[in-house]
Amino acid sequence: MKYSGILGRMRNFGRDRRGVSAVEFAMILPVFALLYFGSIEVSFLMTVDRKVTHTASALGDLVARGTTMTRTEVNDIFAASRALFEPYDGSQAQMRVTSVIRDQGSYKVIWSEAQNMAAYGEGATVTIPNGLINNGESIIMAEVNYSYDSTLGYFLPNTRSMDETFYLRPRRVDVVEMAD
Repeated sequence: MKYSGILGRMRNFGRDRRGVSAVEFAMILPVFALLYFGSIEVSFLMTVDRKVTHTASALGDLVARGTTMTRTEVNDIFAASRALFEPYDGSQAQMRVTSVIRDQGSYKVIWSEAQNMAAYGEGATVTIPNGLINNGESIIMAEVNYSYDSTLGYFLPNTRSMDETFYLRPRRVDVVEMAD
């Protein structure tokens, strides 16, 4: 009799549907929480990637508008470019702007300035995609690198490095020079 009482209770327990919703919710909640916080983290990452792209574009554009740059003007452009990273820390961004000329098929550095990374030396050879400029023409190359550390830290545990390079032709002169 005792045995059938326990068996009967087990059978009743198996047929009882009260609380099924709570159990289902408890099983699904971790999956939905993972999707929710993961999508937030991915949106932060995409926002920073857009900021890197926008900063490289603005950096190159501001230099390409000039005729003759000074180091002070380039430093001011770097400061303005850092502000584009807000609310993220733009002081950690690596930025480099380089004036390049094509001379007999090779790309030579006329001048280069950088922040948080090394500038190219004058006369150094750099790689530019084919077909952008012809012999004797120049181009402004703007590079931005940024290491993104996850805000939440759990979904993207490693630092993600994002970089962007923009190539712009000088607008008002053939070659943007650097005044010493």
